[in-house]
Amino acid sequence: MSSVIAFAGSNSSTSINFKLVSYTVNQLEGINCEHLNMSLYPFPMFSEDYEKENGYSNSLVELCNDIKKVNGLLVSVNEHNGYPSAYFKNLVDWLSRVDKNFLANTKILLMATSPGKRGAQNSLSASEKLLTRFGGEVVATFSLPSFYEQFDDKSGIKDVTLNAAYKEAIGTFISKL
Repeated sequence: MSSVIAFAGSNSSTSINFKLVSYTVNQLEGINCEHLNMSLYPFPMFSEDYEKENGYSNSLVELCNDIKKVNGLLVSVNEHNGYPSAYFKNLVDWLSRVDKNFLANTKILLMATSPGKRGAQNSLSASEKLLTRFGGEVVATFSLPSFYEQFDDKSGIKDVTLNAAYKEAIGTFISKL
């Protein structure tokens, strides 16, 4: 059985990307999925000085090891001022210091959502470039614009065309695991 780690690239307790990931986890039938709430993973801002003085936290090393053990990642990234959040970039910075190839042979479903009409597409694009740098293979992407108008916690994505694209991305991801 394939295994996946799923999380939002946000540490906000009210993250809409976490809501999208939570809904998506329930769509992955037949997949062993560990769903992480990143608001429970507070990592200090990366700096070489901090790394030299303090090393790596146990939770960081465990997360890195867990990622290296799974077949895939399901990640939904938020967008702050047109780019991935500082939290997400910081997380990747720390993970890459533990193991530069922490995503080797990992298939990734990369999603993004925002309240705006572009659906965090800039963040999605930047995150795809970032994750492939560390050995990950982004096999499918999905952007959900206008989250509050387009998403319902129970029924999912309201727009028929967007829902079809969403299901296609999930199908592609599952087929590549």
